[in-house]
Amino acid sequence: MKVIITGGCGHIGTYLVPMLIDAGYDVINITRGISRPYEYNPAWEKVRSVQLDRTKDFQFAEKIAKMNPDIVIDLINFDVNDTKSMVSALKNTRCCHYLFCSSCWAHGRAEVLPLNPDDLKKSPLDDYGRNKFASELYLKEMYRSEGFPATIIMPGQISGPGWTIMNPWANKTPVPFQKIADGEEIMLPNFGMETLYHVHGYDVAQCFFKAISHRNQALGESFDAVSGGSITLYGYAKMMYEFFNKEPRIGFLPWEEWCKYVGDEKECEDTYFHITRSGFFSLEKEQKLLGYYPWYTNVETIRIAVRSYIERGLIRLS
Repeated sequence: MKVIITGGCGHIGTYLVPMLIDAGYDVINITRGISRPYEYNPAWEKVRSVQLDRTKDFQFAEKIAKMNPDIVIDLINFDVNDTKSMVSALKNTRCCHYLFCSSCWAHGRAEVLPLNPDDLKKSPLDDYGRNKFASELYLKEMYRSEGFPATIIMPGQISGPGWTIMNPWANKTPVPFQKIADGEEIMLPNFGMETLYHVHGYDVAQCFFKAISHRNQALGESFDAVSGGSITLYGYAKMMYEFFNKEPRIGFLPWEEWCKYVGDEKECEDTYFHITRSGFFSLEKEQKLLGYYPWYTNVETIRIAVRSYIERGLIRLS
């Protein structure tokens, strides 16, 4: 069977493409430029790459359809109009499974925990999340009304080697890691009780793969591709002090004072949108329908990512 994957050299595709090749699929990777996966795998020698950019090519969906795929894995899709174009182009072809990469950001602000992947009243907080959720609703309606074979996968905060990891400030600057490695005090917003939910790119990839291999159970469904665990900002910071063999020195500041302490408006905004989406996810549905069991815990994933930072010189050890 022929599989087309958009953005296959990214963190999900780095692991997913070799899974597909090893399972005997013929894989075509759609890429905007000359990209390489985060980790080398000999399976990539069997992958055909095609350069297409959906932001510049108005015939993007039609060109995908003309390649006659059996399966399309759409990892780089941020606009509901692009989703509609893909459905229109694929629905009269031999494509038997369209997998849409959504995001945990589609959930928005949590009300009841654990978060429910089937919630049709999600409240995304920004255009990114709103477009992901709009695509989910559209795909489910197309499955219900026309039988379009869609599955929605919502990854958590993807982490792992080579990736920019969410830090104990719930943003992406390496500053708090370096402060902790140097034994300095760090301040957390509020009481440090907001949560993050790191998931290894390998596990997100295997969730997609499980959905393909459990097609009948996956059609018309939404799944959270997560580790099954969350960690508070306080717990994360404390774990990092232990990781670097330093005595924990953790303080707390009210939100506005904390933003002044950080001194960077963009980092403060990044933190706001991540901690506002604090939550916890159950894997009951994913395990029951897909047989999905994460290989890495969220804590293991964090440690792997931080070791990668050290190896790449992003954190200096004294």
